Amino acid sequence: MRIVSSLLALVVFFISFAASAQTVLYHNFNGYTLTGEPGDGAVLKEFDAMLVTDGKVAAVGTLASIQASLNPATTQKVDLQGKTLLPGIIDAHGHMLGLGENLIQVDLRNAASEQDAVARVADFAAAEMGPWVVGRGWNQENWSERSFPTAKSLDEFIADRPVWLTRVDGHAGWANSKALELAGITAETVSPEGGEIIRDASGEPTGVLVDNAMALVESQMPAKNAEYYRRALVTAFDHLVSEGITGVHDAGVDATNLAVYQQLAAEGNMPVRVYAMLSASEPRLPDLLADGPITTEDDSLTVASVKIYTDGALGSRGAALIDPYSDAPNTRGLLVTQPTDIEQLFELIIPHGFQINIHAIGDRANRIALDKFAKAYATIGGRNLRHRIEHSQVVHPDDIPRFKELNIIASMQPTHATSDKNMAEDRIGKERMQGAYAWQTFLDQGTIVAAGSDFPVELSNPFFGVHAAVTRQDRDNQPQGGWYAHEAMTLEQALRAFTLDAAYASGQEQQLGSLEPGKWADFIVLDQDPFAVTSDKLWRADVLATYVAGENVYTQE
Repeated sequence: MRIVSSLLALVVFFISFAASAQTVLYHNFNGYTLTGEPGDGAVLKEFDAMLVTDGKVAAVGTLASIQASLNPATTQKVDLQGKTLLPGIIDAHGHMLGLGENLIQVDLRNAASEQDAVARVADFAAAEMGPWVVGRGWNQENWSERSFPTAKSLDEFIADRPVWLTRVDGHAGWANSKALELAGITAETVSPEGGEIIRDASGEPTGVLVDNAMALVESQMPAKNAEYYRRALVTAFDHLVSEGITGVHDAGVDATNLAVYQQLAAEGNMPVRVYAMLSASEPRLPDLLADGPITTEDDSLTVASVKIYTDGALGSRGAALIDPYSDAPNTRGLLVTQPTDIEQLFELIIPHGFQINIHAIGDRANRIALDKFAKAYATIGGRNLRHRIEHSQVVHPDDIPRFKELNIIASMQPTHATSDKNMAEDRIGKERMQGAYAWQTFLDQGTIVAAGSDFPVELSNPFFGVHAAVTRQDRDNQPQGGWYAHEAMTLEQALRAFTLDAAYASGQEQQLGSLEPGKWADFIVLDQDPFAVTSDKLWRADVLATYVAGENVYTQE
């Protein structure tokens, strides 16, 4: 962590001390929040003073207007010395367990080649003597050869222990021969429905498994117990609050994960608010639905939705397309869950009053999801449940208006565009880009866009996402002028998508997402004012302090 000046450190110390008091008046800052109704009806409000009482916002405005009616003897005053104050960031699509695991396993995100990745894995394996070597983050599209890696390259360094390395998007895995052997994968093994065993020219498995085929290896790995979950989640919490994230929509939670969340919430150890989506593949899903939605009294944990997968990802060619891939004419991607099974899940979930959040990246997957929502509305209802399509990444132009017609929220991740820009056109061609990463098109028609990062697929820093949303550029400010720049958001829209509209997407806009009287005092203090810097600097915002319900949960050292 960066070292701040002694003066600022002293200020932050007093912030931390004052936050424990019952009533605190923060002043002398540049404050911004979106107020009013979510969507394009929201209004940007500027303020320089905020009163917090019992963990909730009591008033926002000017120092003079607020302190006129206060008793100085019972109110702590905190001078933020001209820094910037924003609502806490809500990441509308992340994977908490995956992030925690990523932080404690071998990280291959920055591997420059297959050989570089293998070297990192070998170094990690030499230091960690567990039964399996596990990691995540490789992306062949960032390597000069841009081809899938092989088991053979891993075998040269690690042949006695199984190795399993998940691709950055979580939709493919790379195994060594020992892992393939334990999974019983040979040339004769048939790829499961919704998955693919990548093979070489002679039909032998190469070591890469896509989507549902990944389970062949993962089923052989040691079971994760509650202690493991807890360690990973707490590690993720600590990381996220340092980046100004006060709420996360956790996209896919199994029964064990849920039980750990409930224990952490009961202990008061949830520094990040979690809106947990139950995994549709959880065997106990019917029982969990029967228990009904869950919301803790302090809104630290909410369970009111289910995550369904339709297809895979674009990078591994698992996204389901209407027409073949431009760079692989023999495939149209994979359906991870078959349409009849999706329909049955809708029939199970909607009567219990749970929101459905359905992963759809390819245009075929998005069309299937929209079709199933339309059919459900006509037969069992549920239009009022604020259903979402997670990613909404490549959508046929004819289907974009259906989001508005069907009252579907587009849950989108801005950094996906800047990460995918080097391969998206290769995958789908320029014509299909008309409905790809189409944030402004959705906003223009009045669709709510909830923004997230999809961590650990992407880095969790929300200001990387704000920057990508506004500039359509990577952090090297490429390409010049932005990638399909007509789909960029304004800064106000991007901030709204990461705060108020994200809260709306979880049905929590009355409690979270903006700094308005009666809402929880979830806020962050930044070193720079995003509305006062040029857009190329937005990603450089540094979080000095993070507060949840008025309590200091992070201070930069």
